[in-house]
Amino acid sequence: MTSTFRSRPAASPIRAIDVITKKRDGHELSAAEIESFIAAYTTGGIPDYQASAWLMAVVLRGMSRTETAALTNAMLHSGEVLDLSEFPAAKVDKHSTGGVGDKTSLVLAPLAAAGGLVVPMISGRGLGHTGGTLDKLESIPGFKVNLSVAEFRRVLSACGCAMIGQTAEIAPADRKLYALRDVTATVESPYLICASIMSKKLAEGIDALVLDVKTGSGAFMKKEEDAIFLAELMVETGERVGKKMVALITDMNQPLGTHIGNSLEVIEALDVLRGSGPEDLRQLCLELAGWMFYLGGIESTTELGKLKAERLIRSGAALETFRTMLKLQGGDEHVIDDASLLPRSKHAMQIPSPKTGFISEIDCQAIGTASVILGGGRAKKEDSVDPSVGIILHRKLGDAVSAGEPLCTIHYNSETQADEAAALLQKSFRIAEAAPAKKKSLVHRVIGGDITSR
Repeated sequence: MTSTFRSRPAASPIRAIDVITKKRDGHELSAAEIESFIAAYTTGGIPDYQASAWLMAVVLRGMSRTETAALTNAMLHSGEVLDLSEFPAAKVDKHSTGGVGDKTSLVLAPLAAAGGLVVPMISGRGLGHTGGTLDKLESIPGFKVNLSVAEFRRVLSACGCAMIGQTAEIAPADRKLYALRDVTATVESPYLICASIMSKKLAEGIDALVLDVKTGSGAFMKKEEDAIFLAELMVETGERVGKKMVALITDMNQPLGTHIGNSLEVIEALDVLRGSGPEDLRQLCLELAGWMFYLGGIESTTELGKLKAERLIRSGAALETFRTMLKLQGGDEHVIDDASLLPRSKHAMQIPSPKTGFISEIDCQAIGTASVILGGGRAKKEDSVDPSVGIILHRKLGDAVSAGEPLCTIHYNSETQADEAAALLQKSFRIAEAAPAKKKSLVHRVIGGDITSR
């Protein structure tokens, strides 16, 4: 049966199939058509199969800047747009476009809050081969990501940061479309990514937003020019409504840090908050925090912002803010001091190097896919996530390795899943006789912001 829905600005009905057909054939949709389609899907007037067809049409045909703005606006106003003016401090958030091993949000929310910012972070679940902040948080026993707006405000008031998912009140259109995109091969569209990210971020009532746009083999944007296009699209969308914006194009040709998998990534994030952890993860967290403090008016340059972040970690203030947020959201605070309280897999298996040499290439997407195979992500919309499984890397790009030494360790609960993941991981590392050229800087480019501030 063909779905029909009514656009508020129009007098005549608009059929869902006509909107799908129009986009399939490469024509520009009006703001009224987009608004009505999104409103009807959010309230159940359009079934998943028609929304899926429309999403695929967008992936194949793209959208104009006008359409992207209209889609973002429709998703933004599908629910409540928060007014956080009762908090005098600047409201600043950070968002990543998705990567393998990217647990920076777990570090940055408490770190920025410890430095005087308010961080109202609304996050998502894993998409495709990339992990999700909510899945990582839910690996902490008792941690509640589904808070009401009133509870969200209470946590923000108490510790300066809160980390939740989309609610019935905030960006409900994005919540539904986000889950659908994950299982219909419609994740990678820059227009859909922009609307998804910006709708929920603008709904937070923020003053400024720092974007971490990934590029490389483990990112949705494999080519740097595509990452730049997406970054410019999002920065423009935010600036259009008066927000301070910056986007960092960062490397995702290998996992960030060494731990991939939900509870494993919580462990590594806590290491960074204690002042240790892998250097690439630590440096990116400091870089992003520097921008948050700069855009929020806490520091006059990003370099001063980085120094402030280092002091907050060294003093323990950032870790204590995480502890407070964790308790306020129902989590077991003892995991901070005892990682064994986090979910742990039953088994572990090492993947040995087939030869001696240097790691010259890592198929980062394959690493993320292997984690999903283990149960660390969703292959289907209805799948549950096993928080205990994952992968720990022992070698990264440029590292020397001898034959038989471990490239990585798989943490698993199912032999069948482990065997499938192991077969994929064994093909994910390329080993060369000579050391590769020095790798490119983790931050490739900065878009927006005031780059003279550095």
